[in-house]
Amino acid sequence: MSLALGYSSGEDEDPVTLAKDAFGLSSLPSTKKLRVDENITLPITQAAPDVLSEDPLNQTSLITRPTDTQMNVNIPYSDMMLPVQGPQNPFGDRNRFLNQNALAGHVEEQSMSDHAFRSQHLTHAILGYSANPSIDPNAPSVLGSLESAQANGYATIDTMRSTREQRNELKRKRKQKGDLEVVDGDGSYVGPWATWEGEEPQNNFLAGVEGDNLDDEAEDEPELEFTVKKAKPKRGAFGQESSVFHGKTMTDYQGRTYMSAPLAEAPHLSSESGAQDCFIPKVCIHTWTGHTQGVSVIRTFPETGHLLLSGSMDTKIKLWDVYTHGNCLRTFHGHIKAVKDVSFSNDGRQFLSCGYDRQMKLWDTETGQCLKRFSNGKIPYVIRFHPDQDKQHIFLAGMSDKKIVQYDMNSGEITQEYDQHLGPVNSITFVDENRRFVTTSDDKTIRAWDFDIPVVIKYIAEPHMHSMPAVTLHPSKKYFAAQSLDNQILVYSTDNFRQNRKKRFAGHSVAGYACQVGFSPDGKWISSGDGEGNVVFWDWKTGRIKSRLKAHSKVVIAHEWLPHETSKVITASWDGLIKLWACYSVPSILCVLTFSYLPQD
Repeated sequence: MSLALGYSSGEDEDPVTLAKDAFGLSSLPSTKKLRVDENITLPITQAAPDVLSEDPLNQTSLITRPTDTQMNVNIPYSDMMLPVQGPQNPFGDRNRFLNQNALAGHVEEQSMSDHAFRSQHLTHAILGYSANPSIDPNAPSVLGSLESAQANGYATIDTMRSTREQRNELKRKRKQKGDLEVVDGDGSYVGPWATWEGEEPQNNFLAGVEGDNLDDEAEDEPELEFTVKKAKPKRGAFGQESSVFHGKTMTDYQGRTYMSAPLAEAPHLSSESGAQDCFIPKVCIHTWTGHTQGVSVIRTFPETGHLLLSGSMDTKIKLWDVYTHGNCLRTFHGHIKAVKDVSFSNDGRQFLSCGYDRQMKLWDTETGQCLKRFSNGKIPYVIRFHPDQDKQHIFLAGMSDKKIVQYDMNSGEITQEYDQHLGPVNSITFVDENRRFVTTSDDKTIRAWDFDIPVVIKYIAEPHMHSMPAVTLHPSKKYFAAQSLDNQILVYSTDNFRQNRKKRFAGHSVAGYACQVGFSPDGKWISSGDGEGNVVFWDWKTGRIKSRLKAHSKVVIAHEWLPHETSKVITASWDGLIKLWACYSVPSILCVLTFSYLPQD
């Protein structure tokens, strides 16, 4: 063994060391090493500074210089929390050192504008340096990369501007126009159609791909023929208007159509409207069903009221029989969006309709043919024939672009525009023997006009006024009632357009709904639907509520009094139903008749 110890491969190895590790235990992995007790000495780190155990100077207060970083005397906590002593600088910031020392480090309060903070933040994020906001004179003036700050002249990102040469280098450049004498090849003339440098089309993207038969295979494949399918035009679109008659025959045994009043069943239709006293209805005696969505407007046939016209949100217009069988006579398909308003002519042989498809159309009531179409690209909210007999070729329409347009149906052109409103026009009402008309709008005003003169003659606007989307004329022609969206009905005179403050009808809830106002034929009762499905009746003289009739499950948007009946009212609602109400239960077929119409394709 002593001989083996004498030989070694290393010159620096000590024989004593080899003797201690004769079996090579030090070269074993850590998991196989033997556990050896060794005295491990760790370095002692002293975090606290050296302080004196006793204060030889018997100091009663701590006096330090601003440059001191250590305290060599133990100071009690009570002494450290004493207030700052000495004179106070009246011009200094009092809150400068209030919260300077915090658990997370050194804190200073500094204020700067949002622009300054954003510019410094972007400069630090992009260029790597920013100005130090500290007011400490010993703090560095720049935070971050000092080299980058010196290279950029300590400028912030918002003050740096690129030079003209740098901007020109970034601009993409066109290739040369070429030589006019060269037709094809390199340097040929391309003129203003020269491409940009770096945007050459990649024509050789298949270079190196082994496929010599690609062209042959492409030639062998037959070209697919694509047939362009045209969309089927919607029913009721422009030029696709139609109507469906739901009866068996157009005429009876005497050759009369449904346009003729049924004097045999209702002889009182020939009498004057409003000659008898009217009463408040109580019982539903008939229900018309057939609309698949909410009904938005209903109109009775002029003078007689033996027919009912309804417009719905299902884009259809239906003509109903009132006195004989109570069925649907004809359906008009002329709109592709919800119908907003309909209006009969004086004789009832024609009617106008308008919808949210921006179309206004003239229909023949008897044949169901669409006679003319009008549109100015805006949504019509209300449409009215001129009531004079010699002006039946003129109608007015209130549009969504704040204008009232006047059309001549003979020429199909707009002959006048009334454009003083500041919001969409909701109603048009003719007054004063049809020489004037009154309009209401979403701008919460009422304006009166002379016909064919686009100048406002009366402007009604008060700070407390609300929008009045529905207006109805009293049978005496002396007043008109306006449905205000603050849950009341206001009455105005037709001669001087002043409000009759003695007549105010409230107690119903119509906020958000353009519920139609109605009058009984004798003018004794005033009625209105509300948003809860009720029909409310007031006494015209006293203004008190006389009856509240639960008519529908949804808002009663429109209702009409039959002109020759004493107590019959037709109501229409957003639930899609139209109902006939009377003050008594008639023991006839109308008591139990509920007509269900299935729409035909």
